[in-house]
Amino acid sequence: MRFVRKRGSGPFQLAQAHSNPPTTKETATSRWKSFNYSAQVQGYLLEEQFSLCCYSEIRPDLVGVGMHIEHVENKSQHPQRTFDYSNLAACALDSRTDLKEFAAQEAEVFGGHAPGKSRGVDFNRFVACHQPDCARFFTYVSDGRVLPADGLSAQEEDRARYTIELLNLNSTYLKDLRFQWWGELEKLVAQHIDQDMSLDCLAGIDLVPINGNLSPFFSMTRQIFASVAERVLERDAPDLH
Repeated sequence: MRFVRKRGSGPFQLAQAHSNPPTTKETATSRWKSFNYSAQVQGYLLEEQFSLCCYSEIRPDLVGVGMHIEHVENKSQHPQRTFDYSNLAACALDSRTDLKEFAAQEAEVFGGHAPGKSRGVDFNRFVACHQPDCARFFTYVSDGRVLPADGLSAQEEDRARYTIELLNLNSTYLKDLRFQWWGELEKLVAQHIDQDMSLDCLAGIDLVPINGNLSPFFSMTRQIFASVAERVLERDAPDLH
């Protein structure tokens, strides 16, 4: 999970709706359903997230799935934040099409549509994408899993594990994608070392935005390239460093 830095307050229609926020989960659901500017809001969110899913870091447009607007603090729990731009993020899986497709394939959903997240969240334990240090809670391994990072306190490890399970970040779908990405990067790194080519250039391809978009699995890629990634980001993409 990478830190999503908010930019501005979204389109004025959202701010207008937020000026009179709902106070119950019923009105939050009703008003959000009738809000006609979701596409504009999603455009703002995708721009600030460089087209990555806020939780899984997949690029939905590259794997053939859609997206939805995620309420990081659920509407049912915090209805007053329904139209609060600082509470919104773009998350993988379109509510209307992908959930049916995943159900038909008996595949596990993840992210904002994961059963745990939908049922309710303990926000004292949840690691959110808008938390500046969220990335430090997680590490990635070559078989595609995401795990609590080494060196966390017991409380921090509990928060990481809770978040992984709540969002189902180790669904088979996500593990397979990460496993494939890890293998491709590992092969390219080995080729560059064998042929004495620049690892900085290779890292920059996937860590520096191109036309406003990032490659998938930014955090895992950053981990794989280690000090090379930090050097490249500091030089070429300081806002992401």
